[in-house]
Amino acid sequence: MVVPAPGAEHRAILVGCGTDVSAPPPVTATKRIRLSPGARREQLLGLGIRMLATRTLDELSVDALAEQAGISRGLLFHYFKNKQDFHRAVVQRAADDLLECTTLDLTADPVRRLTLSLECYVDYVHANYQAYIALVRGAASGDEALLRIFDQTRGALTTRIIDNLAAFGLQESPTVRLLARGWSAMVEEAVLSWVPDPQISKAELLRVLTTSLPAVLSVAAPKHRPAGTASDSSAPQAGSNGP
Repeated sequence: MVVPAPGAEHRAILVGCGTDVSAPPPVTATKRIRLSPGARREQLLGLGIRMLATRTLDELSVDALAEQAGISRGLLFHYFKNKQDFHRAVVQRAADDLLECTTLDLTADPVRRLTLSLECYVDYVHANYQAYIALVRGAASGDEALLRIFDQTRGALTTRIIDNLAAFGLQESPTVRLLARGWSAMVEEAVLSWVPDPQISKAELLRVLTTSLPAVLSVAAPKHRPAGTASDSSAPQAGSNGP
């Protein structure tokens, strides 16, 4: 068995990123190679992510994983408490990889920065569809740990938008944060729908997603009223005795 350098397996998946792992090469377990605990755990998580390219999280078998890693099933549980704990660790790795490969390029102008980040996001989901499905759908499974991972990931992506509000002429507010989080959810659903059925080009998808953010956030921009017009507070309310 050829064992990659510690951390190399899952880093090869990072789309940056752009590496397509839809058909991962088979790993044949011929002999067991001794690794440090940290390196072995990295290897197992990397294998788990690679195996998600061709199966769902529920289909991620610890027996098949142990065979590919060249270790016993019992040794696998030396690194993870149980199958559920392993699945959670794989989903956390997928979330970490997503955040890493979509890191904003602060040297680019705001629009280009957003486009590049979205392109990496689309590429990551395309190359790691089942891993991303595990991250998103796991939140709806009732597993509190998976829900926490999903919330933290979406929160981190939303915070990136909040940190760059000046580019859209806005300041942070509850309304803006709500809209930014809603836009993130829209992007997520749009990309998940586009990957298995790309009825529009990737370029068009990126154009729509990029231009939709300032359009959504503009709802929170303060409205400037012409001088002499009535404010909202002075407008007649429903049920009042106004003329």
